Amino acid sequence: MIRLAKVTEVTKTSKKRVSLHLVLDCISAFARFFMAYIWLAAGISKLNNRMETAQSIIAYEIFTDTWSNGLASVIGPLEIAGGVLLLFGIFLRKASWISVTVLVLFIAGIAQAWARNLGIDCGCFGPQGLGENTARDYALIILRDIFFIALSLWTVYRPFKKFALYA
Repeated sequence: MIRLAKVTEVTKTSKKRVSLHLVLDCISAFARFFMAYIWLAAGISKLNNRMETAQSIIAYEIFTDTWSNGLASVIGPLEIAGGVLLLFGIFLRKASWISVTVLVLFIAGIAQAWARNLGIDCGCFGPQGLGENTARDYALIILRDIFFIALSLWTVYRPFKKFALYA
């Protein structure tokens, strides 16, 4: 009788562990593939709009026009490369750390534009404008990027290695 109770208790604990691992794996898969989609979408939108991307970068008033044009040529392909690394599971942790770093830099750029009351087009997913450039607009973009950082950090600490070429 005592043995049967222990076996039942162990089975329940094992089922809880399995379901917890399944939930964590689902969150990990979502984080990895969603961030791959984000980087791919952002990069592709910039490939066909290099001039608009350069104008968006110039509006931040951080770089010279020459540097802004150079960044506009490079940023789209780099975002696509990051998305491909996440999508195919190549260097997952390193790619996610790079993602976190880039997002922190994006937040710093948005925050300085907000603090200086600059009228900018975020340029995040190609030219789209911020509308009225209200505090709410800036805050929402920063919150969105913080959410992306959280997903990237999740991938750093618990990468979804299934379907990964080289995790």
